[in-house]
Amino acid sequence: MLAYDFGPSHPMHPSRLDLTARLCEALGLFSLPRVAVEEPHVASDDELASVHTRDYIAAVRSVSDDPSSTLPERGLGTEDDPAFAGMHEASARIAGGSLEAADAILAGRAQHAVNFAGGMHHAAADRASGFCIYNDAALAVQRLLDGGLSRVAYVDTDAHHGDGTQSIFWNDPRVLTISVHESGLTLFPGTGFPSETGGPDALGTAVNVALPAGTGDAGWLRAFHAIVPPLVEAFRPEAIVSQHGCDSHALDPLADLRTSVDAQREAALSVSRLANRFCDDRWIATGGGGYDVLRVVPRAWAHLVGVAAGHPVPLRTETPAAWREYALATYPERLGPGETLPETMGEDADLWWRSWDIGFNPHDAVDRAVMATRKEIFPLHGLDPWFD
Repeated sequence: MLAYDFGPSHPMHPSRLDLTARLCEALGLFSLPRVAVEEPHVASDDELASVHTRDYIAAVRSVSDDPSSTLPERGLGTEDDPAFAGMHEASARIAGGSLEAADAILAGRAQHAVNFAGGMHHAAADRASGFCIYNDAALAVQRLLDGGLSRVAYVDTDAHHGDGTQSIFWNDPRVLTISVHESGLTLFPGTGFPSETGGPDALGTAVNVALPAGTGDAGWLRAFHAIVPPLVEAFRPEAIVSQHGCDSHALDPLADLRTSVDAQREAALSVSRLANRFCDDRWIATGGGGYDVLRVVPRAWAHLVGVAAGHPVPLRTETPAAWREYALATYPERLGPGETLPETMGEDADLWWRSWDIGFNPHDAVDRAVMATRKEIFPLHGLDPWFD
């Protein structure tokens, strides 16, 4: 998985995955009785073609074989997605991980599966974008559909809009895509507004909550719970695929939301409960964005693994000393002047949030963002935007 490497100065550095896996190991999550760590395969061209065009796959292979070449019209060889030797295999291996997850769910070998290397939600059918080459999350959704499921919900809590996944399923009524993100007015990719509701055959299946910059835990959790649970209940999916980019964190250098690791853990718990309640407990979780690679990403995704494993890590658990020593010794350049590694798995954040049941506040920017989405989407599912 660490071969997915755009270079030492690129924000999506493989240290994110190395440190997450080592923290999971140090916390004992990979050794739990019902947890298996599986080796992903490199997805074949036929598998990738279930959501990507053959021409695009050929283009990725071309720059993978000759990284000196660029295909900016395909989003390859750009500043965001620089070409590197072996790009195709590295990207297809991440895709293979999410396909393995879908196969395990379909076969009943697993209830939950996590690919924290995945969540490449900006990749479209025919081009790379935003550090994403192949859209593994979309591939997992399509695999579930091809395996016999009739409806799948995709829930994306990354700070950036899940535009690639939305575009792939734009006109597919079998897939509900929900993205809770910072508004495109202030953040890449500049899309994801409430008016984006799906194609003519799938109106109401693309759902976007465009939050104002600066939204913290209380507003973020209020928005999540005002949108995601009622729509999942109305849609009645048979599985959930979720994307848990942790770049909504206050310390993230590339976005402007203000959440905590504690709130991100709470969102994972909420998705798990939704899968249990509505989907016979079928849930695939992926990673995504997240660029504070020492202080945020490993803790956020270790919490995700713990939740999926049925053993949530208590927030006041100490981060293992051996893990901290390894992180400091191996990636000292990833810690800025005056910064220190976290000593606990949580941040002692106040997770109180106002339920939508207590009413809409038109003077609150988060409430206005939520209501804009509810007014666009809820009537299309037979729901009342004011009361449901």
